[in-house]
Amino acid sequence: MRAFVAALLAALAAPAFAESPEQRLDALDRRITRLEDMNQVEKVQRVYGYFVDKGQWTELSQLFADDATLEIGGKGLFLGKKRVLEYMQTAFGKDGPKEGLLANHMQFQPVVDVAPDGKTAWVRSRAWVMSVGGWGLPLYEDEFVKENGVWKFKRESGPFTMYSSWKGWGHDALNNTWPDKFDPPPDLPPSTVYLTYPAYWIVPFHYPNPVTGKPFPVEPVGAYQAPPGTPEQEASLKVGRLADGTQPIAQPPKD
Repeated sequence: MRAFVAALLAALAAPAFAESPEQRLDALDRRITRLEDMNQVEKVQRVYGYFVDKGQWTELSQLFADDATLEIGGKGLFLGKKRVLEYMQTAFGKDGPKEGLLANHMQFQPVVDVAPDGKTAWVRSRAWVMSVGGWGLPLYEDEFVKENGVWKFKRESGPFTMYSSWKGWGHDALNNTWPDKFDPPPDLPPSTVYLTYPAYWIVPFHYPNPVTGKPFPVEPVGAYQAPPGTPEQEASLKVGRLADGTQPIAQPPKD
């Protein structure tokens, strides 16, 4: 009788939500898969920079899904993997390093989020570019898709926050946002109107504040695009946004 009572009391004391070993293993497996996904997504993002370094455009294009989009600076949108390759080879020359080439594309501060279903992911990261053309500071808000177990770019978006000659941004910061700067022409015009340093644009975050859970306020697009209150400036605030900061963490933008 004492043994029965002891067993009953132990059963009553055990939490009703206690997981079975199988449930704990399943949860652990999901966590490991998510961490592996995050590592792989970050690797693809960083490898992109290494391919840019030495003009390995064919290798770079293979990081993209067939229906991916590319938008670098204010050039405009290129639609599909084939157009990504055409853009790189037309704008920057055939594959391979060239004498006198310098195009180091260093990436920092990655923030990676993977959707609960494990099929989509996002990265926010900063790149520091040193090239024969000068200095550049793009900020990436990229989307990835998992196809047959392999992560690929779904959307590569890298607006420049600063671009200058070798003399430096304190001497002659340059505009880097015009679509007709060089060939080939984009398939679509720039999704967002903005200006580079000394103007500014806070690129929308794909995630809310990770501590408070509150979305970041949407900052104006195209700062100094035109004087405040003018029709041009009002229109610049409505041009396509990547996200509006109100979606839950690791969820796609609403639009």
